[in-house]
Amino acid sequence: MANHESAEKRNRQNIRRKARNTSIKSRVKTGAKRVLEAIATKDKDASAATLQKAISLLDKAASKGTLHRNTASRKISRLTKKVNALDA
Repeated sequence: MANHESAEKRNRQNIRRKARNTSIKSRVKTGAKRVLEAIATKDKDASAATLQKAISLLDKAASKGTLHRNTASRKISRLTKKVNALDA
């Protein structure tokens, strides 16, 4: 338990940041899941549209520091690769 004012403040900050990061990560996972569902239906237009939303969410998470930028880039790359495979 925090005993000093600075430690108490740090604890409050950590609680707020954890809530924010959890929310952002949840949105990212949902966005990626929607892309995979659209790919499963083999609908190229829906896949491309949901991919753009997922890319936006991933970039936003990386810019906020919730995800590392390389992690976001890797996830974007893998999703894009799967959407592009629908052409073949």
